[in-house]
Amino acid sequence: MRADLPRRLAVACGMLMALALPSGAATCERVDHDGQGYVLCEVPAAQEPALRLWQDGPDGAPLRNFANVRRSLQSGEDLSFAMNAGMFHDDYRAVGLLIIDGTELSPIVTGGSRDNFGMLPNGVFCTGGARPFAVIETLEFADTRPDCRLASQSGPMLVIDGELHPRFLVDSDSRYIRNGVGVAPDGQTAWFAISSRPVTFHEFGRFFRDGLGVRDALYFDGSISRLYAPSVRRADFGRSMGPIIGLVQPGG
Repeated sequence: MRADLPRRLAVACGMLMALALPSGAATCERVDHDGQGYVLCEVPAAQEPALRLWQDGPDGAPLRNFANVRRSLQSGEDLSFAMNAGMFHDDYRAVGLLIIDGTELSPIVTGGSRDNFGMLPNGVFCTGGARPFAVIETLEFADTRPDCRLASQSGPMLVIDGELHPRFLVDSDSRYIRNGVGVAPDGQTAWFAISSRPVTFHEFGRFFRDGLGVRDALYFDGSISRLYAPSVRRADFGRSMGPIIGLVQPGG
């Protein structure tokens, strides 16, 4: 989908708002690949414990936006970056598996469907298990049930064992602002990315596979994609979100 005027205004206003926000750690940068621009946020293994996944606030109500996430932080904590972390129902609850601090809040979904989530194979982003980070195909995850401190299921997979999803078309005319996550082959680094302009699935998958060298990457969304990253002056707002993932670090 082409970015419409309301979305363009929302992004522009968010960038202006970010000028007044805490600087946070410079974990994000603007990069280019194959003629397309992206914002890329890198999390090394040492920072895995600082990665958080949110759905609800202390009152049990969905957080829905970055401002509420920031308000939920403890004194002395800053949000370094955050983005939407998977698809959700009308009540903002996760569509598939959601694990926060080792507690399963939503079960895994193994069946296909006509939407992007059900474009099999889909997968699960898992942190804090046998490796700091992993993207695991859903049926494999369901069979092995690896330990995860955090986990979010989404789909489709962008990169599967070094190959692009088989349904991605080079000449597709379906373009969205898209975001997702990829993991280094050794599981020691996770890269969170969002496109700066509408891109196809094929372009986004190639960014992870060819630009970053990942063998497994997972799509988060393409119509609700949002980023909070004060280091690149981004504080997107607009439609409410379901699960949100982000890096929390000491701050003022």
